[in-house]
Amino acid sequence: MARISLIESESATPDVKEIYEKALRGKPGNAQKALAHRPEMLKNFLPFYTSVGKSLDRKLYEMIYLRVSFINGCHYCQQHHLASSKRVGLTAEDWKALQDGNYARFTEKEQTALAYAEKLTRTPRDITDADFEKLKKHFSDTEIVDLHLLTGLANLTNRFTDPLGLEVEFPEERI
Repeated sequence: MARISLIESESATPDVKEIYEKALRGKPGNAQKALAHRPEMLKNFLPFYTSVGKSLDRKLYEMIYLRVSFINGCHYCQQHHLASSKRVGLTAEDWKALQDGNYARFTEKEQTALAYAEKLTRTPRDITDADFEKLKKHFSDTEIVDLHLLTGLANLTNRFTDPLGLEVEFPEERI
């Protein structure tokens, strides 16, 4: 159960109602309903959220988001990204491997990105030039920036949704 009130359409201010209708097609999730306590943040966060990771393959994007969410134990983000990962071809076996941190089934490029995102999540102060050498074998500077932003975004949403007690809005997946 949410630890704060969620702003429903009926009680939303006109600017939040407009965001709900236009940007979210009338279907705000619980994260957006919580963020609506700060309408200017909601307005700015949505385009930021959708812009992060654009240079990365969408399957890799979902893999990274899921791995970070598994590391952090964020149920809300796991469920949202399990659902979206199906649309890019990830399977229950892929989910289990990501949950376990076993990257052997993935390509070398994916393994590199996942290992880096894990290190960036767990021990960012330990990132070295050698880590970047591995990244640069597979990723452009633009993609490396997106990899950092995506990992940071997943960590941010992991620290926003579950701690606020936000509930998943749809039937949940089991791994």
